[in-house]
Amino acid sequence: MLGIAAAVLFFLAFLFNATDLDGNDVFSSTNLMLLGLMLLALQVAGIGAGWSGGRRRTRR
Repeated sequence: MLGIAAAVLFFLAFLFNATDLDGNDVFSSTNLMLLGLMLLALQVAGIGAGWSGGRRRTRR
């Protein structure tokens, strides 16, 4: 899920850069790319992978 959010942020950063859209300093293309990289790092670290469940199988 975090990988999808990172892809959206990268796409927005590309659009801001391609159209030379000048926003405030918070929503610059560089900041959006850094947020995307942070989300990808969290995804690779396993934060956004979801819960494994921890289920135990019992034999009957």
